[in-house]
Amino acid sequence: MLIARLCKSPLPLLVLLAIPAAAQAEDAASIKFSGRLYYDVARFDNDGRGKPERDNDDLRAAWLAASGKLYGFDYKIEGDFAGHRPVARDVYLARSFGTTTVTLGQFKQYFTLDDRASANHIPTIERSWLAQALAPTYRLGLGVNGYDRGVFWSGSVYSLESIDAWKVKGRGIGGRAGYAPWRDAGRVLHFGASLARENYDNPGTEGAAALRMQPRTAGYFGDNSRLNLFDFHDGHDVTAKKFGLEAAGVYQSVAWQGEYAGARYDGGQQQAKVRSAYLQGSWLITGESPSYDAKAGRFVQLKPARSSGAWELVARYDHIEGQQWPSTRTDLSAEAWTVGVNWYAQKHFRVMLDWTDSRRRDELRDSLLDHTGTLAARAQIDF
Repeated sequence: MLIARLCKSPLPLLVLLAIPAAAQAEDAASIKFSGRLYYDVARFDNDGRGKPERDNDDLRAAWLAASGKLYGFDYKIEGDFAGHRPVARDVYLARSFGTTTVTLGQFKQYFTLDDRASANHIPTIERSWLAQALAPTYRLGLGVNGYDRGVFWSGSVYSLESIDAWKVKGRGIGGRAGYAPWRDAGRVLHFGASLARENYDNPGTEGAAALRMQPRTAGYFGDNSRLNLFDFHDGHDVTAKKFGLEAAGVYQSVAWQGEYAGARYDGGQQQAKVRSAYLQGSWLITGESPSYDAKAGRFVQLKPARSSGAWELVARYDHIEGQQWPSTRTDLSAEAWTVGVNWYAQKHFRVMLDWTDSRRRDELRDSLLDHTGTLAARAQIDF
């Protein structure tokens, strides 16, 4: 099935077209393949409120990428073939000038510590609600990023459209910067901040998609646990102003990170705001130290010190809340505790197991909407 999906996508064709260029001019062009496979399983403990979640399992991610050099430029072409149709991820050209890099194409925008780390390396199966709800993720745009002596910075102008999603009309501008006064192996202290402004054109009319925020509070398979924080669909333009604050640290085998972020949405006749925060800690019980990239201000791939691999314990608290007013009035919130254990084999294989206890509340009615427990597991291969 995966091979059939690859054959139906234009991305492998673009990769194959790049190979002759690499063969003809080895010094001017190169190509390297990479990818990932995630197989996820979820089992739910539902209470009697709301529609229950159904146990499920699926191939969560099947990414294939080609990257390399092309006459002085870096390039990357990456797609995910796990769903019913392929979805483009990174598709860009980049050029470096000293410690500064300019990127043009589709790439993940610069917002929040949790979203900037690859899913290959984060210690929980699901990202924080903060990253899921507020980060712009993959968008078409022009970006610039750089670093100097512990200071990292980045900024971009971008369309709200992506290669696969053309119904979200509008544009945005954003950036992220920070400083790591300690950035040695086993001793890291990190601070950062993000800002973004997005303008959505006529959401819900004239062919544009409605603007909604609906994070899954019980995980990827928990469609019935969506928290409907707001909904703009009357065609009035909406302006969003976002911010994020972040801090993280490493001391030997222990790591922590926390973020607080929010957004204000102004649609003229309708207003909305969202606030979210999380605090996360992890401990590598086999003694390794989490790997940190000071140039990008993010955590990267862990390298097990033993042939038997590395073991990690992780815990996180998540909170998100959102309000919409005046004609449509909503005031909803959710909170969750996650605990997990991870086993890292030598470099390219990982097994993850998480338990999440989540609650959704309707604050206007002072009522609990549901209380769901989620046992999730993942087998991961990346290369």
